[in-house]
Amino acid sequence: MEGTEVKNRFKTMVAVILLAAVLSLSGCGDRQIQTAADQSSQVSYEQLSDIPEFYGEPYVTLSGNAPDFSREDMAADSFENYSQLDSLGRCGQAYAMISTETMPTEKRGSIGQIKPSGWHTVRYDDLISDKYLYNRCHLIGFQLAGENANEKNLITGTRYMNVEGMLPFEDEVADYVKETGNRVLYRVTPVYEGDDLVARGVVMEAYSVEDSGEGVSFNVFVYNVQPGIVIDYATGDSQRADTSMPVDDDKPALEQSDQLYVLNNSTKKFHLPECASADKIKSENREETKTSRKSLMSMGYEPCGNCNP
Repeated sequence: MEGTEVKNRFKTMVAVILLAAVLSLSGCGDRQIQTAADQSSQVSYEQLSDIPEFYGEPYVTLSGNAPDFSREDMAADSFENYSQLDSLGRCGQAYAMISTETMPTEKRGSIGQIKPSGWHTVRYDDLISDKYLYNRCHLIGFQLAGENANEKNLITGTRYMNVEGMLPFEDEVADYVKETGNRVLYRVTPVYEGDDLVARGVVMEAYSVEDSGEGVSFNVFVYNVQPGIVIDYATGDSQRADTSMPVDDDKPALEQSDQLYVLNNSTKKFHLPECASADKIKSENREETKTSRKSLMSMGYEPCGNCNP
């Protein structure tokens, strides 16, 4: 027993050192990488040693996109676990077995009273279409677990991370559960550097249990960045970068023009024809239509988070 504990401690030390080395290459210094997760979690961060600098894509896959769940995890009954805040007030790992039972039955309420670690209310109207740099990002999305103003489940995250990075994966899980009634093992872990108050990103893992990952299976690191903005992760302060990526000025025109969409009449989501999620829609729920984005949204449909039509 004592030998096993020594081995486990050694593996943890190696993982932390490797991750610290990687982020030091991107100007993060040589401070230790930390997660504020519950100490009982069995997540390995050795794979993060391969994470490249952000280069324009909101996420990168880890370990060949294979999640790191144990057989015991997969055999567990329905559960939700949220780590206690650490001494700096930071969220840790959020872990749940997502099912139709965990999904919300009521509309989402206000979360403005929660101030996650590193929170700032700051706007960049000409750089961000929704103006505000930071969102209160749910680790486990509201649509999956119905957790509203739970301070253990809300971190300071950029609009880019929330919408472009995390939402597509949350939508994938939600769509799958609604369509099949199956369960999905789901874990999100924020990753911090040293005593930083704002996470560098989050590790998102998911695995559909009943079909052994055939429906949903991913393991990704989502960057907590905002193109055009430089973030001080130690405090949450921010400033404009020397060069910035422009806001998509063509979006209003696209909303008005007619084009071909694939509808899921069960989840009320609409997709582009080439979207991978569209291929998974059951025939009885699938419909193709040529109309405008604005028209579909007025009828209660929501855009798919994967193809962002």
